[in-house]
Order: sequence, then C-alpha cells, then structure tokens
Amino acid sequence: MPQIRVLVVEDNPIVRSGLVTLLRADGIDVVGEAVDGRHAIELAGRLRPDIVLLDVRMPVLDGVAAAGPLSRIAKVLMLSYDTDAAVIGDAIRNGASGYLVHGAFDMPELVAAIRDTVGGRDNPLSPEASMAVVAAFRRTQPAGTPAPDHAGFGLTPRESAVMDLIARGRTNAEIARDLFISEFTVKNHVNRIFAKLAVDTRGAAMARWLRTDEPPPPPAPTDP
Repeated sequence: MPQIRVLVVEDNPIVRSGLVTLLRADGIDVVGEAVDGRHAIELAGRLRPDIVLLDVRMPVLDGVAAAGPLSRIAKVLMLSYDTDAAVIGDAIRNGASGYLVHGAFDMPELVAAIRDTVGGRDNPLSPEASMAVVAAFRRTQPAGTPAPDHAGFGLTPRESAVMDLIARGRTNAEIARDLFISEFTVKNHVNRIFAKLAVDTRGAAMARWLRTDEPPPPPAPTDP
C-alpha cells in the first residue's frame, strides 16, 4: 500500500512538531509543514499531497478561508480546538471533508480518519462537530418551527434511517450496530444518500438534512 502524503498546517510549532512526529511514527509520509493558510496553498500546489490537515485559527489566512482553494488540490481534514458551529459549518461548506476536535480523538483514530478520508470511505466528524451542526439548525429555526420535510429528497425508509443517525453524529460502525446491518451496507447507503442529497461530505449531508444550508424563512408581515 503506498504511503499517504500529508501536508500539516498548524501555526503552533509545538503542536505541529508533535503531530508530525506521531504521524511519521505511524507510517504517514508528511511531505510538508505550513504555518498559515497562504503558506499551505502555496505548498500544496507544489507538493500535491493526498490530504491536508488544517488548523482553523492562524495568521495571514485562516483555515476556513484556505479550505476552499486547498480542497481543489487535495482532501482537507480540519484539526482544531474550535467548536464554534459557524466555523465548522463554514469549513465544511468551503470543501473540508471532515472536522476533528483536538482532545476528541487519539492517534490511531486520527490515522484511521486520514486513511478513510483519502480513500473516500468516510467524512469524519468529532461528536462536538456533529453537535455543533445540530445546534446551528436549532438556532436558525424559530420556536415552533415544524421539523424539516425530507420527502423531497427521495430517500428510501432505510436510507432515511441511516441519515437520521448520521445527523446525530453516529459513525458508520455505530450505524451498522444500531440497524443490525453490515458496515459495508451502511457505506453503500451513505453513497446513495450523498448522491440524492447532491453533497460530497457528511457535514454537508447533515446541513442539507437539517436544512441549515437554507436561509431561515422571512418574518411574517405585520399589519401597519
């Protein structure tokens, strides 16, 4: 199996150095290190990594803004301490394939997320990131707003059940266990769901399912 080529983007030298050392110890080929978004775009264009591990809060150009240009070169996996729902949503909309929150994963889980992202098998989201997407939906909907109507998406009952669990932040393995089906079957369902929702990532699917990618309805007119 060829080594996965990774570009690490992190402005904190201690965090960056530690991450690079651990990745290399796990057989990941770290082809470059960048200290801000602009530096990352320049290096990615030259080095052509398979995936970019991208921090959010950085000088010059932050990770959310850099995610768009970088996602046209390689897969982008956000690694951040930031759990702000708006930040997570913007990163995913800009093209990030996943969003992991520091402290919510260990090294084997990060390596698995990198391999799954590059292989197109998953779009990893930390539980905090999943909850942030759901929280964003709740904030944009006035009290008493009816639940989103999913009929127009054309999902089968089984696909709808899978999508409901994705929206709760469940992994493919957890969905397989909850629905008593194989993980391979879950992946097939997820691929069909993405096609029907016209999305490429798990976060974008959640936003579409929860209607957070649509503006809230305008307020009702009042009598003069």
